Amino acid sequence: MPAQIASARNPGSQQQGLDDITALSAVELVDHYRARTLSPVQVTQAVLDRIERLDRHVNVFALLDADGANASARASEDRWQRGEPLGLVDGVPVALKDLILAKGWPTLRGSRAVDPAQEWNEDAPATARLREHGAVLLGKTTTSEFGWKGLGDSPLTGITRNPWNFAHTPGGSSGGSAAAAAFGFGPLHVATDGGGSTRLPSAHSGVFGFKQTFGRVPVYPPSQNGSLFHVTPMARTVRDAALLLDVIARPDWRDWNALPAQENSWRTDLDQGVRGLRVAFSPALGYAQVDPGIAQIVADAAKAFSDLGAIVEQVDPGIEDPIDLFQTFWFAGAAKLVASFDADRRALIEPGLQAVAEKGRPIDAVTYLRAVDRREELGRHFNRFHQQWDLLLTPTTAHPASAIEASETDLVVRPIRSPFTYPFNLTQQPAASVPAGLTSEGLPVGLQIIGAKFADATVLRAARAFEQARPFARLKDSA
Repeated sequence: MPAQIASARNPGSQQQGLDDITALSAVELVDHYRARTLSPVQVTQAVLDRIERLDRHVNVFALLDADGANASARASEDRWQRGEPLGLVDGVPVALKDLILAKGWPTLRGSRAVDPAQEWNEDAPATARLREHGAVLLGKTTTSEFGWKGLGDSPLTGITRNPWNFAHTPGGSSGGSAAAAAFGFGPLHVATDGGGSTRLPSAHSGVFGFKQTFGRVPVYPPSQNGSLFHVTPMARTVRDAALLLDVIARPDWRDWNALPAQENSWRTDLDQGVRGLRVAFSPALGYAQVDPGIAQIVADAAKAFSDLGAIVEQVDPGIEDPIDLFQTFWFAGAAKLVASFDADRRALIEPGLQAVAEKGRPIDAVTYLRAVDRREELGRHFNRFHQQWDLLLTPTTAHPASAIEASETDLVVRPIRSPFTYPFNLTQQPAASVPAGLTSEGLPVGLQIIGAKFADATVLRAARAFEQARPFARLKDSA
């Protein structure tokens, strides 16, 4: 049954349909806690009630710890009553993608190959920072197996559905995070992105997702995909994503790639706007085949930047499709991952991932190191490009979210589902997907905003400016 929706261009309907409390942003919740007009216990119970009522339609939680969340909410309420909150998100409900370690919870990564009978006694860096700031951890959201593909299903948890139309995928691999954010299952979500796994489902599900500069958010344990992989914020609003980034973008000694902490809050310059920025708009990056409906919506979105005072020109960055380069790293990573399991466990991994691993096994050291050289060349190319352009705009995806039946027929041949996302994992640049409109079938479309490496704040402020200029409606609750 498809979810009903409000007009994507009606600012007054932006929060229609979400329960009053669960419609509130994380920033608003913290303001309410400070004013004592809402309590973390009320908010957590409202979110849990909503999950109980609606998750059967979308299947976004691989693990839901209602007892633990309620206990955390009670402790947070005591702190707020004493005027002693732990940190920036004390009492705010947060869900973690099931690739991210959380002490006391199994991290099964969407796979039957992972043995649940082991000690789960370590937090990932993002989880540890959230606990330090008093967050209410709800549970784990679904992922494709080991995050290997851009679809919302796994052998362990089955199919996760798009809340805008239950017959369609929300995208992946962070499909559970995106669908949960869209459906109001907590305001903050920690996802991952190794080739588009945050931006693609954000686009398909009508939420905001941000892949920051590599190293900005510490990662541990390391991914099989190495420096392609990011732990990321996902939320319904840019301000909430920036708030979450304030929490999780802090150094952790376990990640030797981690960047130094930003001195200022990521929310400090959000409302500076884009006036005077030089913005390149590339409808296809010079090589992609884009659905006409998406092309029109994104071209219209690019015009909004001109209206906001940016200097916008249609410019391609001058690259060929780097899919073969990306696949060298992706296939090698899959081979490494699959080889880490013994034969019995390996047999439990889904055939599509095993097929990708087989493509990675013959890649030798010389081939891999040549790919490293090509990757550096691509990075230098975009360094040069951003000497002239502050931002690059593209569609986030070339096609709307596919029907689940269609997705099931091409699992093996199309694991990478957007030609616009993986180039910027290779170059380690910040890139965000912000909702831009709806197709004629009522499926969300994302605008991708890319900045120079380390220009995370510029991407966030551009996304915020667009979000304010073109408000995007939220789902009406029809389930």
